[in-house]
Amino acid sequence: MSSTLSKLKLVNVQADLKNPTVSRRNRLTAQIEGQIASVRCAIAGEIYAEKRQKYVTDHQTGERSLVEISKKVKPWWFISATNKANLILKYGSKKIEIVKGKNAVEVDNMDELIATLELIKTAVIAGELDIQIETACGALRAGFSKKKKS
Repeated sequence: MSSTLSKLKLVNVQADLKNPTVSRRNRLTAQIEGQIASVRCAIAGEIYAEKRQKYVTDHQTGERSLVEISKKVKPWWFISATNKANLILKYGSKKIEIVKGKNAVEVDNMDELIATLELIKTAVIAGELDIQIETACGALRAGFSKKKKS
């Protein structure tokens, strides 16, 4: 082995790409990252929009080109009448019940909201909300199933 490669920690690992639990965690973590960016922009008085790339076909020439578009991020938080920030976790469009009977977190200010989102992100990565995510995912999937006629 060359001296350059000996500096690396080499391991034998199998990628677990088909694990739905890990996939759901990653999706929720990405959504939380977007919410954190949204809160930071709100503090700075700016509007946050995620950028993504999309292929568009020109109807006259038939040529496809890659363009960057903005996607508005709907905030999971709102300011209540008591001037506190309330955060409702969501998986897709479904609310996540954090603990039985509680679906929101109340914090005093926007800076505390960022810290709360970071804490929740850590809990998601650690697998502490897997059951709640699975429940929300099941409810989301049920909305897409075909309705049976009686």
